[in-house]
Amino acid sequence: MDPRFAETVEFLRARIPVPPVVGVILGSGLGDFAAAVEDRVEIPYAQIPGFPASAVVGHAGTLVAGTLAGVPIVVLAGRIHYYEGHPMSLVVTPARVLGLLGCRDVIVTNAAGGIDTRFSAGDLMLISDHVNLFGTNPLIGPNEDSLGARFPDMSDAYRADLRVLAKAVARKIRVPLREGVYVGVTGPSYETPAEIRAFRTLGASAVGMSTVPEVIALSHMGVGVLGVSCITNMAAGVLKQPLRHDEVLETTRRVKDRFVRLLSALVEAMGKGRSSDRPVVEPARRAKRPARKATSGPRRGAKPAVRRGRAAR
Repeated sequence: MDPRFAETVEFLRARIPVPPVVGVILGSGLGDFAAAVEDRVEIPYAQIPGFPASAVVGHAGTLVAGTLAGVPIVVLAGRIHYYEGHPMSLVVTPARVLGLLGCRDVIVTNAAGGIDTRFSAGDLMLISDHVNLFGTNPLIGPNEDSLGARFPDMSDAYRADLRVLAKAVARKIRVPLREGVYVGVTGPSYETPAEIRAFRTLGASAVGMSTVPEVIALSHMGVGVLGVSCITNMAAGVLKQPLRHDEVLETTRRVKDRFVRLLSALVEAMGKGRSSDRPVVEPARRAKRPARKATSGPRRGAKPAVRRGRAAR
């Protein structure tokens, strides 16, 4: 193990009773989910060796470990932002630690501004991909070979099988879930209307000031990632009103019940019947057709049976 993380991981393993299966990173104003964790152990970031403190309103800065629906889980209630002045290597330290603690999959969440004009404040968006506009990358510098390859593939950073699972879960519990591309920027100033128009041209559906560095670091380690954005406001220029951080927190409070319900169901589904490496998505059951009566031969005038294969998609 990289010596930079050894003390942190040893400290947490001594205090977490069961090795976690799923990790969750909570965005601005979304910390209420941590209260759903059972038999929880709460550790402030300030007490964890090597952990930077979170100083943003709406981020508790607490690690919560326990179980949810029987699934061992670790929740980061609050994240570290690049705009706070931390080096990128420190920004992704909490995400790295989730992987080193044993999380096979991590759900990353955030509060985001809606770029897609079909969105409304309060929508939940499944992240299908991202655009990195941070102007840097957490993997710059000597490669940490113990964590991952020098040139990690990012073509399935938000794993397709986990997205299929998330859509099925959302349908089952009747929580509307949109899907789109997240663009990550440094902040802390909100974007200009011209920048939002440019991002829309790039194919972005929502914009925020986090998530992308963590997802790159987790992908580098081979950890599966599922991303969910809470659209807390429409981005600059979409509506004729100024942007306020208070509005972000107001929206997350309004949708917290729906958000907690979705995340709880996702954790349960991702942990249910898990092998040591991949989740199992149960196929839909088909009704059995009644058996046909046996005949001595084809009916007169009947066309020969043609076996039809499943169409390629």
